[in-house]
Amino acid sequence: MLMPSHDPFQPRRQLCPRCQRAQTACICHWISPIDHLFDVLVLQHPMEAGNAKNSARLLHLSLPHSRLAVGEVFDPAELQALLHAPSALPRHADAGQPVQPVLLYTEDAGTPASSRLDARTLRIDGGPPMQRLRLVILDGTWRKSRKMLHENPLLQALPRLALQDTPLSQYVIRKAHKPEQLSTLEAAGYALMQLERDSGKYHPLLTAFDGFVLQQSQLRNRGMASRRGD
Repeated sequence: MLMPSHDPFQPRRQLCPRCQRAQTACICHWISPIDHLFDVLVLQHPMEAGNAKNSARLLHLSLPHSRLAVGEVFDPAELQALLHAPSALPRHADAGQPVQPVLLYTEDAGTPASSRLDARTLRIDGGPPMQRLRLVILDGTWRKSRKMLHENPLLQALPRLALQDTPLSQYVIRKAHKPEQLSTLEAAGYALMQLERDSGKYHPLLTAFDGFVLQQSQLRNRGMASRRGD
């Protein structure tokens, strides 16, 4: 009787314990931790969690004090805790002051002026400047992120930050429905640049993203060639 060559209780592919990707597609060599000055919370749609082309994992690992939570419709108490948890940044850890969550989201006709954050002044509609922000990012396709926003009223109530005058996306491995749409990593990187008024600091993050995109393209091409028998 032939014994199976693969142990059914073990994964077929060895995963990297850090990036949770197959060893052959590990992205850890692209990670260059950045000392970010603002809290970052990534809310990831479940369908993105296992997508090899997803950029949120690289973003999360490049921002050491960021947090990544997976879900579509969050329990209100759980989401409230995520949005308003004490700052994870070392410089704020012992201060005990509240953190203001701000949603990074495309501005549209339904966005009231009273909820728009000005990245230059950190003010909303002429109000007092916000001292401690938590940048909240929805990680999913455009359709999925809109559904996440619709299904979670706590997110709808947040002040919003919309990016202005950003370069075209380099996310060529995924199709965008509009030219201004960016990957999660690109959007977060440009938002932090604007909030911190420091573009050079986040260039390594965007450079890592370019390398990640190239790596994914090469892996895809190899897979296609293998299937053709080249």
